[in-house]
Amino acid sequence: MPGMEQTPDPLTRLRAATLKREAAGLRRTLRPRTPDDDGLVDLASNDYLGLARDARLAEAAVEATRIWGTGSTGSRLVTGSTALHTRLEDALCAFTGAQSALVFSSGYLANLAAVAALGSGALVVSEAGNHASIVDACRLSRSRVVITPHKDVTAVEKALADRDEEHAIVVTDAVFSVDGDLAPIEELHAAAVRQGALLVVDEAHAIGVIGEGGRGAVHAAGLAGERTVVRTVTLSKSLGAQGGAVLGAPEVTETLIDTGRSFIFDTGLAPGSVAAALAAVDILRTQPELPGSVRTRAKELASMARDLGLETGEPAGAVVPIVLGPPEAALRAAAICAEHGVRAGCFRPPSVPVGRSCLRLTARANLSSDDLAVIRGALTAVAKMKR
Repeated sequence: MPGMEQTPDPLTRLRAATLKREAAGLRRTLRPRTPDDDGLVDLASNDYLGLARDARLAEAAVEATRIWGTGSTGSRLVTGSTALHTRLEDALCAFTGAQSALVFSSGYLANLAAVAALGSGALVVSEAGNHASIVDACRLSRSRVVITPHKDVTAVEKALADRDEEHAIVVTDAVFSVDGDLAPIEELHAAAVRQGALLVVDEAHAIGVIGEGGRGAVHAAGLAGERTVVRTVTLSKSLGAQGGAVLGAPEVTETLIDTGRSFIFDTGLAPGSVAAALAAVDILRTQPELPGSVRTRAKELASMARDLGLETGEPAGAVVPIVLGPPEAALRAAAICAEHGVRAGCFRPPSVPVGRSCLRLTARANLSSDDLAVIRGALTAVAKMKR
């Protein structure tokens, strides 16, 4: 009617933001895979040990599904805990040297619980390169958070020493998810001990890759039995399954059972995924050479990239970044890789800082010499694009 103001469309701002992201080269799209292999060499997934399609994991998942059903039917505190969950927690403790373990339905939720619950009412000191799940967990803790520069132990100790809070936690990735380098875990632990703080280490990219038999960076640092160290792990990368876990002293897991909101209010991990992870832990126990194979392949990829004049780092685990700068360059490089038979991860802000868009290559233990030849051809084409 004349004189009446038009009701504003609440989606207008979303469309405008989408157009802005598109102009900046930051639009994301879903690209569903199909059961038919597209023939590309996979350097984009986190299936570091090649176990996601391993028949032993599939058979374990199928058998568990037949016995327990397709879902866990409830939260872990109601009906969502099965005998399989307990077996997996015991197996993770035996494998990593932890005193107790608590399984979650994802590694993201494991981080939310560990940092938010343990950091509640305490100072949280978080490394600048930490994963988004840790960033979100810091926010959920409702505590004061100090962000320290990448791998800067001096800054961590200063933040701890200058605090007014009685309690504190230090939280870091073990292997950083994009840069692929290793946190100074021994030094961080020493600083935390001197200042009476807990150290929380996210082993998502370290379990199954770093240390003796893939037992992780904390174990490799000789800190597996330390009661003031808490580890979070994912079951969805090297272990080829789904889910996550928190490893630590009994006081830690008991606290999370009582207060960890992403544990209490979430449906338990499906039995099939639990059984697949159990099978993966058993494979690592019986095939301890697999982690060394993926580390070797990662170093080969990094050396290949450097030989071609591409910017990369020295990988500690499976992750090999190739820094290209603007988002458009990373998108073009990923497309070139696909044209040459390689699926590569493409990381742009906010996953990486502005100006550091990159390809993120992830090595796998089962990459063949033929695969490496295809990869060299793809990276050669990327290097020509940069010139």
